[in-house]
Amino acid sequence: MKKGASFFSFAQDVNLNEAMGKMKDVGYEGVELVTGENGELTMKTTDTQLATIKRMADDYGLEIHSVGTWLLWANNLVSPDEKEREFCRDIIRNQLDVAAALGADTILIVPGYCGTEFAENKPLVRYDDAYKRAKESISICAEHAEKVKVSIGLENVWNKFLLSPLEMRDLIDEVNSEYVGAYFDVGNIMYVGYPQHWIEILGKRIRKIHFCDYRVSQAGLGAFVDLMAGDVPFAQVMQSLRNIGYDDYITFEMLPNYEKFPYQSLISGMQSLETLMAL
Repeated sequence: MKKGASFFSFAQDVNLNEAMGKMKDVGYEGVELVTGENGELTMKTTDTQLATIKRMADDYGLEIHSVGTWLLWANNLVSPDEKEREFCRDIIRNQLDVAAALGADTILIVPGYCGTEFAENKPLVRYDDAYKRAKESISICAEHAEKVKVSIGLENVWNKFLLSPLEMRDLIDEVNSEYVGAYFDVGNIMYVGYPQHWIEILGKRIRKIHFCDYRVSQAGLGAFVDLMAGDVPFAQVMQSLRNIGYDDYITFEMLPNYEKFPYQSLISGMQSLETLMAL
């Protein structure tokens, strides 16, 4: 398994060159870039600019292994509004094109939400409607994923949707594309389940892994803590990953400290990853 770091740990307008340099100095092998409303990587980033970003990563010896997006919170893939759903599909197709240009083999998407605290003034979506719409949109986007040879990874997030590994598994199987799988986050799942169970049930459907930690005795975003400071059963997680034959990136993600020490978490994260991956 290889060690990566996610740009979800930084502000959208972070300096890519500076952040990649910090990642290289610490010893990460790969990076997960993220498209957003602003910054150097948006839906308007040109092919020439993407080539520059790719060279930047190559110069640091970093592999761009996945591409996420901030844009699927303000826009809901399972919205009752068809125009909004189509825009979400455009976001995903753009991610796929960006990933292909940068040499990444996977994108991370929020597979829609029934409700969320992360987007204002969004209507609640009934669970069965969300499932039907998610399957439809992901199936449509899978055609583009197959064309560009980049996988779509569905992340388990605080979206009040796909709350069991059986639902996640079944949705992926029903879409029935080798380019659709799971992007599993071991910390996000702690408020509804046990990561080792999800890993073994999803099995080969898992395309990538996020590592963060979560303290269950707390609540809300403040419960996300440094790796090994929370309650994620990492020894069992590592054993489950080995049981399913996972041998791809483990990507460190930490809630961003935008203002004070934005890169400090990279250091402690790397030290913890080295310890955990030796379990």
